[in-house]
Amino acid sequence: MTEKTPATTEKTPAKTEKKRALTKTSAAVLIQAWWRGTLLRRSLLHAALKAWIIQSWWRKMLVKLWELRRRGALEVYAKKTWATVKLQSWYRMWRIRQRYCRLLNAVRIIQVYWRWHSCHTRGFIQGNYEIKENQLNIQLEISLGSQACKVQQCITLPIKE
Repeated sequence: MTEKTPATTEKTPAKTEKKRALTKTSAAVLIQAWWRGTLLRRSLLHAALKAWIIQSWWRKMLVKLWELRRRGALEVYAKKTWATVKLQSWYRMWRIRQRYCRLLNAVRIIQVYWRWHSCHTRGFIQGNYEIKENQLNIQLEISLGSQACKVQQCITLPIKE
């Protein structure tokens, strides 16, 4: 068995003083550590808030850039579509005009032959005119097969002097 010595069981005043000094020092160290931690957390919070603000701004700018690119692409697409539609309408118009000109030419040819035929079968008109001062003299000769008709007329023209 071991006996307890009075030195180990009793607290000496120097030890208590030392312990108090250690507790005061450790308390000061604890307070300083807490304060440094608070300052560090505060500075980290400020840095995180500033980074968050910059990130938010950058995201907003990316959205604007994306919107500008999308709008530009949409305008280019619209211009290409408009140009395509315009070309198609011009081509259709050209084809219709070509068809119309062919038909018009055919109608003219038919009319020429019809008029030539009707003139040779029905008759013809011959005439001349003469303008003297303010009068128009017209002489027409209309032949319809076996019948002939002559017309002479003098028309006064309203000319201001």
